[in-house]
Amino acid sequence: MLFNSNAFYVFLPIVFTIYWLIPAKYRWGVLFISSYYFYMSWNVKYVILILTTTLVSYGTALLMERTESRRKKKLCMATALLISFGILFFFKYFNFLSKSVTDLLQKIAIPVHETTLNFMLPVGISFYTFQTLSYVIDVYRGEVKACRHLGKYATFIAFFPQLVAGPIERTRNLLPQIEGEHTFHTDKGIHGAKMIAWGFFKKIAIADTVAVYVDTVYNAAESFTGFPLLLATVLFTFQIYCDFSGYSDIAVGTAELLDIDLMTNFKSPYFSASIREFWSRWHISLSTWFRDYVYIPLGGNRRGVWRTRWNLMVTFLVSGLWHGANWTYVLWGGIHGLGQILEREWNRIFPPKKEKRRWLRIGFTFLFVCVTWIFFRANTIADAGYVLTHLLDGITNPVTYLADGYHAFQMAGMVQASGLKTLIAGLLCIMVLLIHDYLDQTKSIWERIGTLKKPVRYALYFLLLFIILYSRQLGEYEFVYFQF
Repeated sequence: MLFNSNAFYVFLPIVFTIYWLIPAKYRWGVLFISSYYFYMSWNVKYVILILTTTLVSYGTALLMERTESRRKKKLCMATALLISFGILFFFKYFNFLSKSVTDLLQKIAIPVHETTLNFMLPVGISFYTFQTLSYVIDVYRGEVKACRHLGKYATFIAFFPQLVAGPIERTRNLLPQIEGEHTFHTDKGIHGAKMIAWGFFKKIAIADTVAVYVDTVYNAAESFTGFPLLLATVLFTFQIYCDFSGYSDIAVGTAELLDIDLMTNFKSPYFSASIREFWSRWHISLSTWFRDYVYIPLGGNRRGVWRTRWNLMVTFLVSGLWHGANWTYVLWGGIHGLGQILEREWNRIFPPKKEKRRWLRIGFTFLFVCVTWIFFRANTIADAGYVLTHLLDGITNPVTYLADGYHAFQMAGMVQASGLKTLIAGLLCIMVLLIHDYLDQTKSIWERIGTLKKPVRYALYFLLLFIILYSRQLGEYEFVYFQF
């Protein structure tokens, strides 16, 4: 069930109504049933996987807490990790590993046949696997108590707003809220509705609007050169941001309607003045997960300069692989890891002054992120190389560069009157997004709007709603991060 589908528009009001009408002590049950229904709406069979992961992590956590033996605790944790990672590997990485090994053996003249399995990737498997693993590790470390109530724990793992694309919640934040009782707060509910609307604006008015241009170019990269490649790359930079942060906003807003607080997953990332700052603002739940459960256990920055560099690179390579079973994602992660290492060395030699030339550093960081998104979006490394080496072809003659680009779009059927208007509308919405993110850094945009006079305030709300409804006629597009 997509957030931007008619089914969800019916599902959410029903859940909301039942949740607040029944006695407080039974509300976790509504969340449990609705969350599993939400997940099974994609594929009923795959509910077995989330149930297995849930039962294994639930049971091993209880066993760890009941034993004093360090060896037995490690054995319990290892069992949970092995089963959870085993399921994730089988469904997400088996074909990738098989193809990679086959290609390698064939290149050294060893004749082998590729072995692949034909199945769909279960929606959200990477997200709920990481959530269960953090729970098990936290219980092992003694940072949280094991949950005794299986139903409430299963609800914590399957909580529908953030189940399939995050934020990846920590036990100490979400589980106590699932276990506790809740009261409806009007202000919180209104803020949640605003967050949902803003998430839909990002997803429908921006991400879905520019997706057709990005897909047309990147799915046939070698058919284009120059400006179309540059434009598609910049548009994808905003598509991936609005698609993913839009999902997070809808998730956070939906949870607020139920009096549950999820963590903020994005904080104006394209206004970051360094690569390191970018990762403190982008997909925060995942970057902090890798920091706490990969980077720090590897030694973090506590074991010397070279070990710190190694730990950073390993963390980002694993992060790249987490995003998808393709070498393009691994390379993308590796480039970000290398970028952080080089940035740290540069800052060590030339310590930056806090505010001096910040806009210049923001521009450089944005350029770096744009370029690295090429590897994230390209279907193959060869395609990424082509885009990277041809997106500036002819730029020394700007008029011809733009004219040739327009002609290429015309040949691809993307600049008919309606298509051109849609693109311009998408670009205008991107401008609104940038203004929002810039202002939101110092004070919540909703607080700013709340200070305006009521006619102006409601005019802005209705304008936002109109843009969403108008843009929605383009159709329903799956969220990009569902594939991860």
